[in-house]
Amino acid sequence: MQALILAAGVGRRLGHITKDKPKCMVEINGETIIERTLRNLEKAGVERVILVTGHAAERLESFVSGKFKNLNFVFVRNSEYYKTNNIYSLYLARDLLEEDNTLLMESDILFEGKILQRLLKDRREVLAVVDKYQSWMDGTVVKLDEEDNIVAFIPKEFFSYEEVDEYYKTVNIYKFSKEFLKEIYIPFLEAYINSVGKNEYYEIVLRVISFLERAKIKALKLKGERWYEIDTPQDIENAECIFAPSPPVKLRKISERYGGYWRFPFLKDFCYLVNPYFPPRKMEEEMKTYFGELLRSYPSTLRVQNLLASLMVDVDEQNIVVGNGASELISALSEAVDNPAGVMIPTFNEYISRFGNLITKRPKKEDFRYTIEDLEELLFRSKTLILINPDNPSGNYIPFHELIELLEISLRKGKTVIVDESFVDFSSEGHKASLIKREIIESFPNLIVLKSISKSFGVPGLRLGILASSNKGILEKVRKSLPVWNINSFAEFFLQIFPKYIEDFWKSCKKVRKERRRFFQKLKQLPFLEVFPSEANFFMCKLKGNVKAKEITEKLLWEKEILIKDLSGKIGIKGEFIRIAVKDKEENDYFVKALKDVYSNTSNL
Repeated sequence: MQALILAAGVGRRLGHITKDKPKCMVEINGETIIERTLRNLEKAGVERVILVTGHAAERLESFVSGKFKNLNFVFVRNSEYYKTNNIYSLYLARDLLEEDNTLLMESDILFEGKILQRLLKDRREVLAVVDKYQSWMDGTVVKLDEEDNIVAFIPKEFFSYEEVDEYYKTVNIYKFSKEFLKEIYIPFLEAYINSVGKNEYYEIVLRVISFLERAKIKALKLKGERWYEIDTPQDIENAECIFAPSPPVKLRKISERYGGYWRFPFLKDFCYLVNPYFPPRKMEEEMKTYFGELLRSYPSTLRVQNLLASLMVDVDEQNIVVGNGASELISALSEAVDNPAGVMIPTFNEYISRFGNLITKRPKKEDFRYTIEDLEELLFRSKTLILINPDNPSGNYIPFHELIELLEISLRKGKTVIVDESFVDFSSEGHKASLIKREIIESFPNLIVLKSISKSFGVPGLRLGILASSNKGILEKVRKSLPVWNINSFAEFFLQIFPKYIEDFWKSCKKVRKERRRFFQKLKQLPFLEVFPSEANFFMCKLKGNVKAKEITEKLLWEKEILIKDLSGKIGIKGEFIRIAVKDKEENDYFVKALKDVYSNTSNL
């Protein structure tokens, strides 16, 4: 078995990165793509490597020859690389292809070595490695029959999103027998070059061959093995997350993204806090129906957004402001209220980072519970009190009637109170505990209420948040800091149609509360966890014994592709703590089992 690697291209989409080197010499976590590929081939027992070079050919040839002396390299130069495509690179090596069974691959693919091991163990002679199509993939896709025969190669121009469930993406790694190459592929390749030209991709020949009954090309479906194709600078960043060399590096690279996890569909996110039961499918379908129109339309101005939001929560439109996520409103609010502001810690970091002049108070209790008396003490020391209720990450909750009492005290003392109730809909009191009510907002001009639509409503991608208050001065300052169009048309449309789905929303919150109770009992059974009661859609947990939060967090990501929040080092926390999101039953059960497995394999316990 020999391998042929196509490495002649320039990699123009990588810009300056490949100006003086071929794409396969781009480094991913300190190692070039070609080094990883050749190591995988060595481990698979391949001894002969045909490398078709072009752009920066001398540099590549010298590089691999010096590093892999156990491999027998045969170099083929494509001197027309700048005006041809990889079909011509393959054509130039056609005589060598006839000499042995061949692994054909492109040089810009990172892949796990076990893919080659599976490929070589498989007795089928003509195989294409494929993976179920996912949103990050680009290029040729195929359709399979029930026997894993490739029945159609579908290029980009014929791709249909209505058929994505049937598509598999070619990984650009193939195994061809010598007979197949000599008798079928090479004759077709030569005929295509002579009749059409050099500026095509070699898969177009496979597309033609797939119609032949005597030349069935089988698919080797991946079973979760990792691979990634490098075409752009963003691909480099994504690949460095997927192929991180160690648990600490992987956690750091994933955490630094703060989202965008659809690029990593294997990742199970127990870190970010989103309602798993909303929006309902019907609402999603309604938004999809108007996708094209929304995409091509400007959103309304802030005044219209405020009107829509007021209908959503029953507050006068003059007393509400819509933000591009609650974070935008927190930033604006930090410049609009009197300092110093007081806050219980640990809490949501956005307040810590945005409000520069803060007075903090840590609960005396080990479970981070605090009461209205603690808040009153903090209120007297501050001009503005910040309360996240339920709090993040502790899940601590101040009941509605006590909040009203606190507001009455603060009003008499001339103090401002900011209440972030992003998780209040998950509390045992439900939406009845919300302060965003017309009579409350108008009765307490010292009150400012913030709410993240992302969390309760399960739509973080829309970036929506609301702020409600009857304090005209503060509202004016906040509005002045926002642009005319601060949210997009999709977010506006969500506000517009939400009232139709209000009952679905309340039902979803009820489901979260029910699953939270069940999940709480499951987590409590783990001997190495102390789980704190929560009124939100997450749990703060203390790790017992010698278990380290950082180690558990890293291992969950490394071994199980699960992301949780490591709270060690967070302001106000001393000790080993983690935060776990409440998902649906199936995901939560998977998490408990995964956590048990990781704990049992963790060192220093």
